[in-house]
Amino acid sequence: MDISSTYLPGIALAYSAFLLSIMSPGPNVLAIMGTSMSVGRQAGLALGLGVATGSFYWAMLTATGLSALLASYAVALTVIKVAGGLYLLWLAYKAFRSAASRHDIEARTLTDAPMTPAGYFLRGFTIQMTNPKAALAWIAIISLGLHADAPVWVAIVIVIGTTLLSVIIHATYAVLFSSTGMVRVYGKARRVIQGTLAALFAFAGVKLLTNRM
Repeated sequence: MDISSTYLPGIALAYSAFLLSIMSPGPNVLAIMGTSMSVGRQAGLALGLGVATGSFYWAMLTATGLSALLASYAVALTVIKVAGGLYLLWLAYKAFRSAASRHDIEARTLTDAPMTPAGYFLRGFTIQMTNPKAALAWIAIISLGLHADAPVWVAIVIVIGTTLLSVIIHATYAVLFSSTGMVRVYGKARRVIQGTLAALFAFAGVKLLTNRM
C-alpha cells in the first residue's frame, strides 16, 4: 500500500473536520463578525489572525502530545478516536438543535478590547487559547489524520494545512462581515447551514468511530 492511500485520506478528513468546526458560528466567529461590523475590517482581521494563531498553537500541542503518546502506547489511539468520535457526534447534536431553533445568530462585539490591531490580535489569541472546547476539537481533528504508525510528516502536514485554512477562513469572515447586512444574510441561511454541518459532523463522528484503528 503506497503512502497516499495510507495517510492522505486521513489528512483530508482532518482538514474537513477543521473546516466544519470553523464554519459553525461559535463564539470566536461571532466575535469576528461583530467586531468587523462595529469597529472595522482592520480590527476584525487582527482578531481573526489572533484566533488563527491560537489554533496553530492548539494544533501543535495536540499533534505533539498525541504523537508522543502513540509512540509509547499505540493502544491509546483507540481511546482517543472513540473520544474524538463521540465529541463530533455531540457537535452534530448541537448543530441539529441550532438548525431546529428559530433564534438568529447574534454577533458579538468586543467593546472592552484595546482599540489597536495588536490589542485585538492578543484578545483573539487569548480567547482561543483559553477555550476548553478547543482541546476536545483538536483531539478529534488530529486523531482523524493520525495512525499509530504515522510518520512525523503527517502531523506536520495537518498542522500547516489547518493553520493556512484558519488564516484564510477567519480573514474571509472579517472581510465579508465588515460590509453592512452580511450578518442578516448569513442569518437567513443559518438553519440550512447548521443542518448541513450537523449531517457532516455526524458523518465524521461515525467515520472516526468505525475506522480501523
